[in-house]
Amino acid sequence: MELIEKLNWRYAAKRMNGKKIPAEKLDHILEAIRLSASSAGLQPYKVLVISDAATKEKLKAVAYNQPQITEASEVLVFAAWDKVNEQHIDDYMAYIASERGVSLESLDAFKANFGKILSRPAEEQFAWTSRQTYIALGTGLIAAAVEEIDATPMEGFDNAAVDELLGLQQKGLKSVSILTLGYRDDEQDWLAPLKKVRRTKAELFEMI
Repeated sequence: MELIEKLNWRYAAKRMNGKKIPAEKLDHILEAIRLSASSAGLQPYKVLVISDAATKEKLKAVAYNQPQITEASEVLVFAAWDKVNEQHIDDYMAYIASERGVSLESLDAFKANFGKILSRPAEEQFAWTSRQTYIALGTGLIAAAVEEIDATPMEGFDNAAVDELLGLQQKGLKSVSILTLGYRDDEQDWLAPLKKVRRTKAELFEMI
């Protein structure tokens, strides 16, 4: 029930007050994102955690001047791999073998499953890696609510400009979404006092 209470508490804050998040709470949110579900555990993305004020100012300019960008304590940019290559898979297999103390050969059958991804055109690969980031984003939203940290997910920004600003292209990445973390500004945020509105269970769920 505590989780449901936290989810009822959370909303997408439109204004934040600039207060810094305690390091422990930020670490918990980032660790939850790290532990998030991911297809085959591959995690084909990177999460940039931006605290630098000057970088946030530049980011705000290419995110339609949304105030949460600079008012937030941290801004997380979820950036997906622009494509999946053999080296990605080889590195992942080597990491699994090291972490679990098994041979690379024992992972051959598992590795073969990635052939379906590798055979797809680059645009389809990016569509898949992009979708993976949303699982991590959702986990971050829930983790933030548990920590009573306000979190606002955003797609409203110039992706190409963000990629250039953060040098993502050189890293084989493309920005997908942004998550601002901080504390709501009750006085400036018109949405803060309003009742949370969601579809009813009867409307949302179909039991089969």
